[in-house]
Amino acid sequence: MPGRRSPLAILVLAPLVAAALTACGSSGSSAKAGAADGAGTPASELRLGYFGNITHAPALVGVEKGFFAQQLGNTKFSTQVFNAGPAEVEALFGGSIDAGFIGPSPAINAFVQSHGDFVIVSGAASGGAALVVNPSITSPDQLKGKTIATPQLGNTQDVALRAYLASKGYKVSTTGGDVNVTPQDNATTVTAFKAGKVDGAWVPEPFASRLILEGGGHELVNESSLWPGGRFTTTVLVAKKSYVKEHPQTIKALLAGELQAIDYIGASKTDAEAAVNAQLMTLTGKPLAQNVIDRAFGQITATADPIASSLKTEQDHAVAAGTTKAADLKGIFDLAILNSLLTAGGKQPVDSAGL
Repeated sequence: MPGRRSPLAILVLAPLVAAALTACGSSGSSAKAGAADGAGTPASELRLGYFGNITHAPALVGVEKGFFAQQLGNTKFSTQVFNAGPAEVEALFGGSIDAGFIGPSPAINAFVQSHGDFVIVSGAASGGAALVVNPSITSPDQLKGKTIATPQLGNTQDVALRAYLASKGYKVSTTGGDVNVTPQDNATTVTAFKAGKVDGAWVPEPFASRLILEGGGHELVNESSLWPGGRFTTTVLVAKKSYVKEHPQTIKALLAGELQAIDYIGASKTDAEAAVNAQLMTLTGKPLAQNVIDRAFGQITATADPIASSLKTEQDHAVAAGTTKAADLKGIFDLAILNSLLTAGGKQPVDSAGL
C-alpha cells in the first residue's frame, strides 16, 4: 500500500503528534449526533481487524458464529487478523480496515496520532494477561539481565511490562535497560521459551497459558493483581470517527453482533470455547489443546464495558514506558450507539469516566 508506515514508525511519530495536541474534547460529538438522529447510510462494506487471542474472544465468536455478518445484512463483511496492536493501528491509518478490536495502548496511540479521528465504541474483554517466567525466577528481584518477550513494541502488554519493571526500580527504555525486553510474535515467543532463548514473557491469553502448560513456566505476575478489583480493559473496539458519523447503522449492527457474541460466551463456556477453537483452526490450521483453552478462558471476562476508568492509567503506563507522551484523551470514547443497544436490551449503560 503506497505510503504505508511501519508499526515502529507509527510509535515514533506518536509522541511528536501527542506533544502538539492541545485538546480533543469535541472529537465524539458529531458521531454521537449522527447516531442519535438516524443520519447517515449503511456502509457498503465493513472491514474488521482482530487478533487470534482469547482476549479477543468476542471477535472470534462473532466471526465464527456469523453474528457480525448476520447483523450487517447487505453490508459486505471482511476481516483481517493481526499479532499485536501497533500493526493494527498501521492498518487503520492505511485505510485497509474500518474498525478493529485492539488493546488500550494502541487505541490511545490511534486516537492521539489521528487528532481524535479514531474512537473507542465499545469494550470487549478484561483480564487475560500475565508475566510467565521459567521456574528458576521466583521474584521480580531476579529479572535483572533476563530476557523477557512481549508481543510488539508499544502494544498493551509491552507497555504493561515496561511500567511494571519501572515500578520495581529497574531502568527501562525502548532501546535498553536493566531487563532485555524483546518484542516478537507470540507464537515465536512460545517456541523461544521452550528452547530457553527467552526467560519469560508478558503476553495475553492463550499464550500465557501455553507458556505454563506447554513450556513448563510459572506465572510470576497476573496483571489483574495490579488493578483495583482486578478489573482493567484488555481489549476495546475502535472505529474511524468519520465512519461512525457516516454509517451509524453499520456500527450499530457491528455492536449488536458483538453483544450477541458476549452473551453467547456468558451463556455457555463450552460452546464458546468450541467456537473460538474452530476460528483458531481456520486462522492457524491448529486448534488449542483443551487444557490450554480451559485455563485461558478462565482468565478473561468478555464485556462490552471498556472500563474507561483504567484507560488514563494505561496512558500513564505508556508515558512511563516511553512509547508515547501525555495527551488529552477527552473524546476518546463514543459510547452512544453501544449504550442505546444496552438500554434497549434492558442492560446497564457503560460509563466513559469523563473521557
